[in-house]
Amino acid sequence: MASLRVSLPLLFLLMILGAFGTEWSVKYNQQEICAVKGSTVIMNGTFTHPKDLTVNETFWIIDPVKDVEPNDLSNDPVYSGRVEFFTDEQKHFSLKLSDVMKKDEHQFCFRIKRNEEKERWLGFPGVQLRVTELHVEAPEEVTEGETADLTCKTTCSLTDPTFIWYKDGHPLTTKTIKNNQLHLQTVSSEDAGSYSCAVRGSQHLRSTAHSLRVRYPPKSVTVSISPSGEIVEGSSVTLTCNSDGNPLAKIYTWLKGSTPVGEGKTYSIPKIRSEDSGEYTCQSRNEHGERRSTAVKINVLYPPKRVSVSISPSGEIVEGSSVNLTCSSDGNPPVKNNTWFKGSTPVGEGKTYSIPKIRSEDSGEYTCQSRNDHGERRSNAVKINVLYPPKRVSVSISPSGEIVEGSSMNLTCKSDANPPVKNYTWFKGSTSLGEGETYSIPKIRSEDSGEYTCQSRNDHGERRSNAVKINVLYPPKRVSVSISPSGEIVEGSSVNLTCSSDGNPPVKNYTWFKGSTPVGEGKTYSIPKIRSEDSGEYTCQSRNDHGERRSNAVKINVLYPPKRVSVSISPSGEIVEGSSMNLTCKSDANPPVKNYTWFKGSTSLGEGETYSIPNITSEYSGQYTCQSRNDLGERRSNAVKINVLYPPKNVSVSISPSGEIVEGSSVTLTCSSDANPPVKNYTWLKEGGTSPVGSGQNYSIISITADHSGLYYCEAQNDHGALRSAGVPVSSKGYPVILYVALGVGLCFIFFVFLTAVLWRYQRRINEVIIINFKSSLNPE
Repeated sequence: MASLRVSLPLLFLLMILGAFGTEWSVKYNQQEICAVKGSTVIMNGTFTHPKDLTVNETFWIIDPVKDVEPNDLSNDPVYSGRVEFFTDEQKHFSLKLSDVMKKDEHQFCFRIKRNEEKERWLGFPGVQLRVTELHVEAPEEVTEGETADLTCKTTCSLTDPTFIWYKDGHPLTTKTIKNNQLHLQTVSSEDAGSYSCAVRGSQHLRSTAHSLRVRYPPKSVTVSISPSGEIVEGSSVTLTCNSDGNPLAKIYTWLKGSTPVGEGKTYSIPKIRSEDSGEYTCQSRNEHGERRSTAVKINVLYPPKRVSVSISPSGEIVEGSSVNLTCSSDGNPPVKNNTWFKGSTPVGEGKTYSIPKIRSEDSGEYTCQSRNDHGERRSNAVKINVLYPPKRVSVSISPSGEIVEGSSMNLTCKSDANPPVKNYTWFKGSTSLGEGETYSIPKIRSEDSGEYTCQSRNDHGERRSNAVKINVLYPPKRVSVSISPSGEIVEGSSVNLTCSSDGNPPVKNYTWFKGSTPVGEGKTYSIPKIRSEDSGEYTCQSRNDHGERRSNAVKINVLYPPKRVSVSISPSGEIVEGSSMNLTCKSDANPPVKNYTWFKGSTSLGEGETYSIPNITSEYSGQYTCQSRNDLGERRSNAVKINVLYPPKNVSVSISPSGEIVEGSSVTLTCSSDANPPVKNYTWLKEGGTSPVGSGQNYSIISITADHSGLYYCEAQNDHGALRSAGVPVSSKGYPVILYVALGVGLCFIFFVFLTAVLWRYQRRINEVIIINFKSSLNPE
């Protein structure tokens, strides 16, 4: 700090001057100022001077030195731009110093000057400026729950300061502030942070921040589980402990319920088991204390285990009582399904399997299979042994199980008696069979089935066992088939065949055969809308666990009206006029056809299975049908067409033009005939000639002459023969030609009439023969 060294003579001089110039004076409002580094300081006061003097200049100086004229502070480069001087007419003066620095710690004096050298005045001593920085004085670390005081320190005394405190850059408003101290009554972990202080009015000039650390025991202790989601037995699970403490927790203790299970920040359970289910907590500890987390629940999912069956009521099980089997198991999630087995056969569902009125047949080994979403497990078998009242007199059958016809069987009587049983007497129904503890039946038969009892006797009485039923098993026998409805079976009706048999156990399977071909299964074989094809011999084969047997065959005879009525022609092939032909009617009918009726078109021809036509003529061509009839109906066949082939007949020649033939004109002869198949060839002949004169159905003579006159013939031919027409005269003379033509036509007419009469008589004779033959076939006797 700079100081002013003044010698005694100088002080004396100043005193003299003060004594003789009382009108000179400088008064400072403050002789000493403490300012915060970086702030602005104002120094002020008042002065006086003799009235007859005029002040030319006033300024401020620092640290005056003897015999050295001080410099105006405003001219000092160190203070350039930082100082301002103020005076007024009332002789007030002031100095404003900005951005105060530590090197500004000087004595500031006010200087008054006139033109004359001796007329000047220095206000000494001046104002001593002290510059201080703010810093926080506090402990580095404090324990939660203790008291802490933070002090805002200065190197000099500020004038009536108001201190402002900051935590982490934010002003504090809720803490107790006393003078330059911040008092933390009961420190908590929330009080940890960076603290600084400032003076009101210079809030921007804060102290260097001081970091306060709070030591506290663990808090916010939490446990996380990995992996998240469902935890299945056999998987690996890791529990991680997280906590907030200062210093950090050093010791982590894991507890399941109240039992410690491990140490460390992480607790791992490889291959987790159902026994690991429970509530887990983590206890964190440092040197200031400890805290336990909220419990997390581990729920280990696993398939059923420890599956067991209990029987109620316990003790002996007497026939006729009720028994409940209860399935108990440990599974997570709880068991969804319980399935009960007797041996390997499922018998029920549910936690409890009840057998009301238990029977001896219910004896056996029972197990319960429990199932949840993660698997299933079956219990050990529990054996149900049903006792027979009264006094447990019972009969056992050997060998146990099914009794098959032809095997040997022993009945053994067991009873609870004291003294032991002396006599055993066996009964079938009420008939006494024999004595002894064992009753044997070699080669047992179905007739041996029945109820057997054993009467046990000692000195004090007797008691008969409950009857045991001997059920002799045997393959089907007496297998028979019945038909419904009985009586005639008509096509289109419904028929049921029912199989009956005696078998023990009852027949399981029925197989139906038509001949040797299997056609169906089941006790009843139904044929809806029966058809003729269903006729035949049917058998039923019955089968149970001990064998099979087939019934005698029953015959189904389906009755139906004629069907598939058809006509066959004999001989086959072409039918030529003059040959013989038989039409035979065939049909399928049951009962057989009684009547056959023949039709040509719609005309009835006759009766009988065969219709014969000897020496057939072309007039028999046409369509023939046969109608078959039995007791159930009738049906007509499709028509067969009879096409009688014959050689040409009725061969005739016509002349065109008709009338007189004038020499030089043209004449055309045309040949006509009736033939089947139609005529293939026409040949023209002239009487007296040695060779044909033409061919074709027409023969033309162009420019006729006398040489062309004569008789002309036409010969018609097909595959079955040829026929020549009567001669037709051709003449170029007028009337002779006409005469010849007329004569030829007349002769042809007479021939045609004669031929028609002959044929009519011949046809009538043939019809009489056919009718006689047909009646003979109907009445062979």
